[in-house]
Amino acid sequence: MDFSELVKTRQSVRKFDNKPVDREVLNKCIEAARLSPSASNSQPWKFVMVDNPDLVKNIASCTYNSIVKFNKFTDSAAAFAVVVMETGTFASKAGAIFTNTDYALMDMGMAVEHFCLQAAELNLGTCILGWRRQSAIKKLLRIPANKKVGLVIAIGYEKDPVIRKKIRKPIKEMSSYNKY
Repeated sequence: MDFSELVKTRQSVRKFDNKPVDREVLNKCIEAARLSPSASNSQPWKFVMVDNPDLVKNIASCTYNSIVKFNKFTDSAAAFAVVVMETGTFASKAGAIFTNTDYALMDMGMAVEHFCLQAAELNLGTCILGWRRQSAIKKLLRIPANKKVGLVIAIGYEKDPVIRKKIRKPIKEMSSYNKY
């Protein structure tokens, strides 16, 4: 599939089949993330992959609670990628201070998008999750206390693969040339 088709078909999946995902397939997604760009080549992330069925259930339960229920669909995910923020290079941290820009967050976003686009090409569904109980995930995965969980990606094969129509702003509303 060409890139234009890939970005049109990649979507957040919220209904997963119960089929497990091979590590070979997950490794291709990790490799895509590994090759993504980052400020000063700092690569400030670590992808902690979760594919043990019991641990998958525990991680899923960390993405919702009795009040915040919108991520309950993660109970059907076959795997998760927990993206841990790592320390960037001196150059990227200095640049962040001088420009008042958190490059590590942008870097993580690019790595996660590379991961998800590769997954889509491999017919895997993903959903990027910002809401999660960080301390519980850190305890389950033995993530050091000084680290931060940036994002969690639910992964699996889509139960009813139907490409939804993307509703986006018109190009003229979200872009311009030579002036704002």
